[in-house]
Amino acid sequence: MNILTTFASTTEAPKESVVAALGIDGTLLIFQIVAFGLLTFALGKWVYPVFIRTIDKRQAMIEESTRAAVEAEKNAAKTQAKIDKLLTEARMEAREIVATAKDEATSMVADAETKGKQQAEHIVTMARESLAKDVIAAKKALHNETIELVALATQKVVTGAMTPAIDEKVITKALEATK
Repeated sequence: MNILTTFASTTEAPKESVVAALGIDGTLLIFQIVAFGLLTFALGKWVYPVFIRTIDKRQAMIEESTRAAVEAEKNAAKTQAKIDKLLTEARMEAREIVATAKDEATSMVADAETKGKQQAEHIVTMARESLAKDVIAAKKALHNETIELVALATQKVVTGAMTPAIDEKVITKALEATK
């Protein structure tokens, strides 16, 4: 209630300055303003420039790191493109090598077949020649045996009238007549 009575009083308070009414000491305020100015000057002269340089260095490092990251990203993209190109070329070369190997294998098989056929034909030819020689030899042997048998038969039929030379001539003429 004291508060109410203080405000309700009709007596006027002595006139003080607004600054004094707020409880502010003028000399102290001026001293604080000067101290604040000196502090601001000292900070601005010696402390803030160090902070600003440190901040500028960090900012420069961040910008450099950002540039390096962008550059690295570009290089990575270029390198990836080169790798993709090299992989494509390697795949094409691999396909060409496989195709060449298939062609060579096919060629080798065809050559082997050709050589096999030639060798088989050579063997058949050699067999035919051998068979023909054997047939000729057999015919000669048969011819000689036939001549001997005819000679023996003729000798038995004619008994003594024929000599082996005459016998040979007669048989030769008879064989030539049958041919």
